[in-house]
Amino acid sequence: MNIEDRKNKVAGLEAIKNKALEMAKDGKDSLEVRDFVTSAKKELAFEVPDEEAFSKAAKAAGKFKESKGK
Repeated sequence: MNIEDRKNKVAGLEAIKNKALEMAKDGKDSLEVRDFVTSAKKELAFEVPDEEAFSKAAKAAGKFKESKGK
């Protein structure tokens, strides 16, 4: 992930955090806040994908499947 993508991801995470804190201050239910954070992080992952992390995870999953198949 290049530096600009990392900056965008950090900015997105900060925005999610600020919105979640605002929701909590407004008295929203903790489940509602958690659902917002979860869905917002998923959206952010699609907007600013981390291809390096995906590649590492795919390799690790492949190795795990190979080890369980033997």
